[in-house]
Parts: sequence; C-alpha cells; structure tokens
Amino acid sequence: MDHHRRLDDELDVLRDRLLVLGGEAEGALGRAVHALTERDSEAAREVLAGDDRIDRLEVEIDRLCIDVLALRQPAARDLRFVISVAKTTPILERVADHACNIARAALDLNDQPELRYHPNLPRMAEVASGMLRAALDAFTKGDAAAARLVIEQDDEIDRMYERLFNDLIDLMAEEPQAARRAARLLFVAKHLERVADYVTDICELTVYMTEAAVIKHSY
Repeated sequence: MDHHRRLDDELDVLRDRLLVLGGEAEGALGRAVHALTERDSEAAREVLAGDDRIDRLEVEIDRLCIDVLALRQPAARDLRFVISVAKTTPILERVADHACNIARAALDLNDQPELRYHPNLPRMAEVASGMLRAALDAFTKGDAAAARLVIEQDDEIDRMYERLFNDLIDLMAEEPQAARRAARLLFVAKHLERVADYVTDICELTVYMTEAAVIKHSY
C-alpha cells in the first residue's frame, strides 16, 4: 500500500472517530436536557457515567492525530484537516462537560419541588443540538458555506439566552423562595449558550480547513 493510500485511510479513520465523539457529545447533551425537563434522574446519572467514554475517545483521537502528523507528514489541506480535528476534539469534550453540568443541575432540581414557571430550555437545547449536528456534518464534508450558515444561528441562541435570563431574574424577584432553583436554571441556560459558542468554533475550523482562511472575529 503506497504512502498516499495509507494516509487517506488514516484520515478516514480520524473522520469516523471524530463523528463518534461528536455523536456522544450530542447524545449527552440531549439526555441531560431530557433529565432536567422530564425530571428523569436516571438519565442524568447515565450522562455522568458516560463521561469516561468521551474522555477515552478524546485521548484516542489525539494519539491518531500525532501518529498521522509524525508518520505521514501530510501537506496542504490534509495537514489543515488533521490540525482541525486536533482542535475540534477538545471542543467536543467541553460540550460533553457542559452536558455533565446540566445533568448535575437536573439531579439537584429533581429532588426539589418543580418551579411554577419553566423557561423554554428544551427549545434552546434543540437549537444548540441542531447547530452541533450541522457543524459536524459541515466539518466532515468540508463544506465551508454550510459552516457559515450555522455560525449565523448563534445570534438566535444569544437572543433566547437573554430572554431566559430576564424571565428567570423576574421569577427570583417575584418568588424569593424559588431563587435558588431559578439560579440553577440560569446556569443551565448559560451552559447551552456556551455550547453554541463552541459550535461556532468548530465552524470556524471548517472554514480554515477548506479555504485556509481564518475567520474568527471577522463576521
């Protein structure tokens, strides 16, 4: 098997492992939000138990990236792909960390009376998860145009976060006894807002990988 064929095969393995990691991170986020909104503590515990698997995948992808860089010495777009995978991997691990934090909030809140007002966190989570799925799809296809479209959705998440923030602050003022629970939800909303920021980072790496253009802070 010649050098280029071997390199192509190894890049395919990298792409596959990254997709597995992305699927795990997305699944953890979905389960964590379900645990919170459906008061399902078992689902929250599943998210926390699965974090080791995500950490192992991150280590495996790091090792693969190092092997490809050292042994195959890829050039041009292939080199940018490996670098982008190496940078995307810890981003996905951080998304999973946010899912764990939401799961911990669920475990805490599920032991307390339900709030009279429940902010529209599922909708915010749905948008953030959809962005993550679309970003990973754009990354694996090397589709810079699709990545740019995902970046534009970040404004919608920011608006939703601002609305939730204001609603929860009002709730704290109206029902002081609910302040601690409302504050917990406020942090959940912040975790979702951060996930959308991380998705934007993945999209910026997709543009870099396909166009050799750095677009951070340029839109």
